[in-house]
Amino acid sequence: MSVAHFFKPHEKDIGGGFRVRRVLPAAAKQAVGPFIFFDHFGPIDEPAEANHDVRPHPHIGLATVTYLYEGAIEHRDSVGSVQRIEPGAINWMTAGSGIVHSERTPPDLAGKPRRSHGLQLWAALPRAHEEDAPSFAHTPATAIPVAQLDGALVRVLIGSAFGHTSPVATFSETLYLDIALDAGRSIELDDLPQEAAIYPVTGEIAIDGELLAPNTMAYLDAGTVASVYAGAGAQFVVIGGAPLDGHRHMYWNFVSSSKERIARACDDWEQQHFDKVHGETEFIPLPKR
Repeated sequence: MSVAHFFKPHEKDIGGGFRVRRVLPAAAKQAVGPFIFFDHFGPIDEPAEANHDVRPHPHIGLATVTYLYEGAIEHRDSVGSVQRIEPGAINWMTAGSGIVHSERTPPDLAGKPRRSHGLQLWAALPRAHEEDAPSFAHTPATAIPVAQLDGALVRVLIGSAFGHTSPVATFSETLYLDIALDAGRSIELDDLPQEAAIYPVTGEIAIDGELLAPNTMAYLDAGTVASVYAGAGAQFVVIGGAPLDGHRHMYWNFVSSSKERIARACDDWEQQHFDKVHGETEFIPLPKR
């Protein structure tokens, strides 16, 4: 068996009754490669009156990585980006020294029944890049390379696999694959980075013959070759990369190798010293420390 640990999610309400399954950080492992945070939301049918908009809030020391299967989000940030996020695209926002962003229902979908399903990950930045200038990069679905294998379709969201390389730029070795596996078929995952994990998004999969429970992440032994099988068809993601260069401290939306830096970010947000998002007047207050 090539699985070293199983990470089970816990549910979090991120506002307005919108619940997510949070898998990382886990008790046994803070991060998988650079990925220090893993949220899976939906699939959920939302009524017309639902309001799950995320008001402006800050980040430091990380990159948010947003990927949708269904629905749409309007992203706005303090470096001037305005981007509609739709299924299949990768949106990489480098917080670095500090960024503020909002995630709202696009105006054309507001007040209508809608469906949401997606993943949001955070990649902790290497120490040398924690204070880089903030930025935002949108890679549309049409620019994501696809490997069509026998019984499987692999979208190479970040990194390189199966002879394809994603155009998404990162700060360290990073892998993020979205794999659709036909019923009764299997796929061999080899040449994985030092740290790698598998998470089923829909359907059931077995790794080396052992069934993986729904919404459970399997962290693989280093250097392993994992055989993934889907009896009835499934979709899953593979994440990973080079190990983080040391422990990261986390508080609210802040990630840093320095506790003092997080404390300063908290002070800056309380005093509203972060740059503003154009057109936004609301914000999420700092939680009680």
